Amino acid sequence: MIKHKQQQVSQLCDESGFTIIESLVAMLLVTILLAAIAPTIVIATATRVQSKRVEQATQAARSFIDGVKTGAVTAPTTTTAPDGTLAGNLLNTNMPPPTSSTSLYCVTKNASNNLIISTTACTNILFYIQAKTITVTTSTPIDSTGIPKDGYRLGIRIYRSDIDFTKPIYPSDSSNRKTQNTFTGTLGDRQSPLVEMTTEIGSRNTSFNALCQRLAITSSTTSNSTCN
Repeated sequence: MIKHKQQQVSQLCDESGFTIIESLVAMLLVTILLAAIAPTIVIATATRVQSKRVEQATQAARSFIDGVKTGAVTAPTTTTAPDGTLAGNLLNTNMPPPTSSTSLYCVTKNASNNLIISTTACTNILFYIQAKTITVTTSTPIDSTGIPKDGYRLGIRIYRSDIDFTKPIYPSDSSNRKTQNTFTGTLGDRQSPLVEMTTEIGSRNTSFNALCQRLAITSSTTSNSTCN
């Protein structure tokens, strides 16, 4: 009896795939998509970095104000502004931009990641602080530092640590420069302040009318009742 040997049917290999032209077209499409979303990625990254920088600068400004109020930070030098005039409220009038780092406070961090504000220990600087004590001509100093008993206005600018003092430095109200925006597609302007603010520093002896006088509402600091 003759046995027939079962024949094995061989399957053809699947030789289908992408051609070179198809691969090039796919690469071209991916390149176009990446080029289209690249600006969005750049803006998102730059904005995140700048927002974090402004946030840290604001925190440094608040720490500086608290330090001055408690005496932990030495109050800056004093500028006398005219009585009862709007010029007393303007930082650009009473606090010109810095020309060097010698008159600035520096902000660093210690091992515990706490902000340290000093004029001497300036290594690994995070920010520079320019500050000025703005008083009025009728203020009466109580000690050799010239800090008046009826309080004063504290002006603050926060600059980046990579500021170039060999180039022009601008205040926020300059005609061609402003404080840096948190939304940006660049690295930001290191010659303009990140934060600029003023605050009132008072004491138990500060009268309400003295505050009004610094706000250019009245020209007299003798009354404790109402603003004239």
